[in-house]
Order: sequence, then C-alpha cells, then structure tokens
Amino acid sequence: MFEQVQAEVSTVPAAPATPPTAADAQSQPASPGETAPPPVAAAADADLAKDGVLRAQILLDRAHFSPGEIDGVSGSNTRRAIAAFQAAHELEASGELDAPTWQALGADDAPALVEYTITAADAAGPFANIPSDMMAKSKLPKLGYASLQEMLGEKFHASPDLLGKLNDGKAFAAGTLLAVPNVVGASALPKADKVVVDKSDASVSLVDASGTTFARFPATSGSSHDPLPIGDWKINGVARDPEFHYNPALFWDADASHAKATIAAGPNNPVGVVWVDLSKEHYGIHGTPEPSTIGKTQSHGCIRLTNWDAQVLAAAVAPGMAAVLQP
Repeated sequence: MFEQVQAEVSTVPAAPATPPTAADAQSQPASPGETAPPPVAAAADADLAKDGVLRAQILLDRAHFSPGEIDGVSGSNTRRAIAAFQAAHELEASGELDAPTWQALGADDAPALVEYTITAADAAGPFANIPSDMMAKSKLPKLGYASLQEMLGEKFHASPDLLGKLNDGKAFAAGTLLAVPNVVGASALPKADKVVVDKSDASVSLVDASGTTFARFPATSGSSHDPLPIGDWKINGVARDPEFHYNPALFWDADASHAKATIAAGPNNPVGVVWVDLSKEHYGIHGTPEPSTIGKTQSHGCIRLTNWDAQVLAAAVAPGMAAVLQP
C-alpha cells in the first residue's frame, strides 16, 4: 500500500489553430538547461503531422494541461485534458476539439513537430532489459532505460510507437534525423499556491492563490486495496533520482518470498525520477517507469504521474505547500 523513498528531501527552489503541415519550420526556445530541437524541414509522415488529435496533444502538453503520453489517439486522458484546458479558459468543458478550443490552443502558434538528430550520446545508452521482479531489480546498479526508443519517448513525451510511425523506415541510430513532438523548451511554471489531487477525474492540478488551475496532469491514484488518503496534507519536499526502499510487508500483492531491498535510482525505478513527499506517512506524488498506464490502472496508494509531468510539478511546489486530496 505504501511506496517508500529514502533520499534527501530538499527545497524545490490568435486565429483558430489548424493541424500542422510538413512545412512547419520553427521551434521554441528551450527552457534553461535544455536545448530545443532544430527547425523542422519536413515532417516525415504528412497524415500524422496533419492529425488534429496529435497537434492538440502537443499543444496541451506545451500549455501544461498534459494528455500524458502523446500517442495521437483520442483517449480518456486527452479528453479530460481538453476539458480542463477549456474550463481554465472559460470555455464549455465538453472535452471536444471545437472551434473556440482550437482558437485558445492556437495562442501558441509553434509547429507541432520539429526535427531532432539522434546523437552519439543518445545511442550509446547504456541500455539494459529491466526485470519485473523486485528482487531482480535490486541487483541492478541503475534502473536506466531499456532502449533508445524508450529514452527518446521520455524526452519527447511520446509513445515509442508514435515515434516509430512518425519516422517509418528510419533506423533509430546516431545521426538519424527524426520528426518529434515539439515539447522541449515549453514555458516554465510559476510556484503554485496548492496542489489538488482529484480522484474523480484522475488528475493532479497546480492552483494559484486566486483558485485558478494553471496546470493539470493525468494521474493514477490509489486502488480498492490501497485507497487514496482523502484529506488536507502538506508537501514536505522533493527528492530527485530517488532510490526506492522496497518493503514487501507494505504491499498486499507482494511475493511471499521477497525481502526488503533497495532499488537503484533511474527512470525505470518504481517511483521514477522524482518523489514529492507528502505529510501523510509513506505517501507521495511521483514518476513512473510505465507512462502509458497513467490514468488507466491502479496504484499502491500513492499518486503516479509520467516522469516528465512529475518533473514539471516538482519545480512548481515547495515545502509547506498545501496538498488537497479529494474524492
């Protein structure tokens, strides 16, 4: 029921939009410490590049109303993200991509797709298969990426399958030029006044002092065995690249042969790359090694986000901030 982390917890310091064309040619400046991909010359797959759902997912991600893993498919996470974006912009929260919603999304006129050249460092990894068994995980020195496609998927907030479709026939190797979602370099967020975890629509939101939601992320939170601890809590702090201290006694579905173990840090660590510690003992908001499952499965009580959404949220919170967990 409880996921535990032992790590130092520190203070965290226009016109209606239309689907993109292959001629989209500019990328946005990168956030500090990040390098935006170079301008796009031509999108690899014209049909996918023009797809309205794909463009909407990318623009929602850039606006911090995350659809979760970008896959070009209109699922529950995307519909909920659209509805939240609409509500924040005083539009009818239908969850549908109507003309007023495209107009609001079109305030960001960046191209949906940009080009990215796979570097030698990208291709070098190292990559390794990640076992499912916790005892086997505990024997690894790092819980890194399993493949180059997985690493690039995390970098560009996209499913590896989508990257394959956008770049059909291309080798994922150093020097290959890829078409990728334009998500690197999106604007940074201000500090929030509080964090709201909403079980009813499987989300975590950042809210300002006026009560306005300015960012929202799809989440997996609790289960019938380990329900979300509804109530008013506080944020204690943030641990980045945390180790995971596994105690099978705290998991109803643990293998009876398991013992306590320390799982090394890394993106495939059970709590991903960020742990936002809550004042409710053993509970936190954290990343995940399986972004495609967010909002679609159950957890052992804690609140899971994609690794990239957890990083954005972690930068906007601070110790002592209110964390409201509501039904």
